[in-house]
Amino acid sequence: MNSHLVWYGELTTLRRLLRRGLYFAAPGMIWILLFLALPSLLLIVVSFTTRGAYGQIEWTFTLENFKRLCGFGLYGWSADYFIILFRSVHVAFWTTLICILLSYPLCFYIANKPERSRYFWLTLIIIPFWTNLVIRAYAWLLVLAPQLPLARIANALGLIPEGTPLYPSSFAVYLGMVATFLPFVALPLYSSVEKLDWALVEAANDLYAGKIRVFLHAIWPQTVPGISVGITLTFIPAMGMFVVPDFLGGAKYMLVGNLIQQQFGTSRDWPFGAAVSLALMVLTLVALQLQRKRGKKVEPI
Repeated sequence: MNSHLVWYGELTTLRRLLRRGLYFAAPGMIWILLFLALPSLLLIVVSFTTRGAYGQIEWTFTLENFKRLCGFGLYGWSADYFIILFRSVHVAFWTTLICILLSYPLCFYIANKPERSRYFWLTLIIIPFWTNLVIRAYAWLLVLAPQLPLARIANALGLIPEGTPLYPSSFAVYLGMVATFLPFVALPLYSSVEKLDWALVEAANDLYAGKIRVFLHAIWPQTVPGISVGITLTFIPAMGMFVVPDFLGGAKYMLVGNLIQQQFGTSRDWPFGAAVSLALMVLTLVALQLQRKRGKKVEPI
């Protein structure tokens, strides 16, 4: 016999509570199953299949896609795909770091503004989200065009020949990536900066701590939650970004996102594209785990 329980003034049983909880959790579980678990499972299965002569999937299972990803091809071993993966992590790392360095002064600047005007400045940060990413990438092509000031200044400094745009180049890629992901760091960081306990900062100053020590011991620990969210929202999507590198970096600056887009698009090699996507998923999980461990080591005050 089930023992009766009192739940918010209602006489019920453990079985009824479990059934009710299942009813509430079912929509979310079904959503995750349909749009996350099943596509991921299908991606794993396709990564072991073979590409047909006309780009179709042949259900002949093999490890050739992963061997190819590891550099073993028809003409021997090549490090091209390792270079692409490393470049993706490298670009994502520096994009995240630059966004953090720019977000700190920006967030403190906004936090020191009168409360009425803060929403205006936060709106300016959000405005890029109102425009499609492809349109923003095209806009950078115009900004970096040879007849506009940035290219003229670079030409005057002898960095580029006259009449040459600032793209395709690594500078253009980083500029576009930082402009794209800056709001993803600035907004969560601002939520932490706005709630700073300034008594800790004053205590550090009273103890004659220098500016660096004040930041490291009184400010940084309090902003760790916002920084952790910003890193997660920036580093992981940056590894899979393909629009900005494709537009501003050209074919010479391929990242793993461009490689995946190429396999599912022009090359019609879905099995290999699935294998590369699976490798990106593994990199994402590794990055999340490292971020999780790092977050445990540095706890906010």
